[in-house]
Amino acid sequence: MKLAWLCGVLVVIGCRTAPTPAPAREPGPQASAHSSQDSAHASLLAAVDAAIPREDLIAWRQHLHQNPELSNREVETGRFIADRLREMGLKPQTGIAGHGVKAVIEGGKPGPVVALRADMDALPVTEEVDLPFTSKAKGTYEGKTVGVMHACGHDTHVAMLLAAAKALMSVRSELPGKIVLVFQPAEEGAPAGEQPAGAEAMILQGVLENPKVDAIFGLHVFAGMRSGLIGYRRGPIMAAGDRFELIVEGRQAHGSKPWAGIDPIVVGSEIIGALQTIVSRQVDIIKEPAVVTVGQFEAGVRNNIIPDRARLVGTIRTFDRGMQADIHARVKRMSESIAAAYGARVKLTIDPGYPVTSNSPQLMDQMLPTLRRIAGEDVVETQKLTGSEDFSFYANRVPGVFLFLGVTAPEKLATADSNHSPRFEVDESALPRGVQTLTHLAIDYLHSR
Repeated sequence: MKLAWLCGVLVVIGCRTAPTPAPAREPGPQASAHSSQDSAHASLLAAVDAAIPREDLIAWRQHLHQNPELSNREVETGRFIADRLREMGLKPQTGIAGHGVKAVIEGGKPGPVVALRADMDALPVTEEVDLPFTSKAKGTYEGKTVGVMHACGHDTHVAMLLAAAKALMSVRSELPGKIVLVFQPAEEGAPAGEQPAGAEAMILQGVLENPKVDAIFGLHVFAGMRSGLIGYRRGPIMAAGDRFELIVEGRQAHGSKPWAGIDPIVVGSEIIGALQTIVSRQVDIIKEPAVVTVGQFEAGVRNNIIPDRARLVGTIRTFDRGMQADIHARVKRMSESIAAAYGARVKLTIDPGYPVTSNSPQLMDQMLPTLRRIAGEDVVETQKLTGSEDFSFYANRVPGVFLFLGVTAPEKLATADSNHSPRFEVDESALPRGVQTLTHLAIDYLHSR
């Protein structure tokens, strides 16, 4: 239409003759087939959009938010998920890696297998947001009684995947393949002594097999990002996260005679200061960002007693395996050298955490048109995040794409508290877009294969 209008203007201002249009040709059988397929595909997407259970979506999210459970303790959450899936006509497999749930939507036509993943555990955080469904739950974490809150939005992830499942079931006969629904426990990490957990344990127990998954998608709600925005990135998107623990062994002495002992608090303080220079002075952060943080420093029981040991616990975040190994070696070398200079000793333990979460560039490029069809200009390329996510284990086994969904209302962007905060809030108006993202990614992937 625009070209026709433009040609009309040109004729008016001096186009003497207009080119004779070529005679129209009837579409051949191949073009007709493609047109028919495109029409059927568009109709399927429209049908699944119409089937999104918006009221259920919000009700499920609010129920889960009010009844959170800590990692590896998601008994009622798993039961709730399984009950909803059975109501949809699915046959959920329960008890995977603790309290995980898996279900398979069998399409009416042959095709590939795509998985959609949601995590389901909450955090040891006491909620400070005043809502009709605020969490008052309590739990036990590291031997202490704590408040429990969905401070990272996993309640929304479960609700969105349940809503996606219900919408997809309404068009099941038209789906060319299978969709595996993965409801995963313990993404935040299981208590000590209960490893492996989360994604790693689900994979070990066969969640990506029977049927064998060809690709997997996941998304995470994100505070401080405008509601409805979809964030993506090719390649690395979230960091590897390693936990380290340093035990500094000194020698006890009376606080009035420090020369009679070896003060592990002083040694530990020196080590903390030195570790900060690894990123600021020793590694090439132009290549990739990195973080070394000490988050715990424990020592002593009394003001006038120099203790015999101190404990430092921290995290290392990296996006490159070579840099990761180099930083590990530097932490060990620096801490041992400083301790030796004081006559103390250190014991260092580094526990590998989640690997780098990296989106398959090919799969990301393939699905980007889907995101833009859903959200238009609300699709944005994000920066790398130094947080970590165990979706990485899935994406290391099969091609995967992990996305962010903004859930902060525009008027609250300047003051929004981050994920994991006791004041973390979700603008529920963004959740239907998350459901649409999951359903369209699944359908487009199946049709593309």
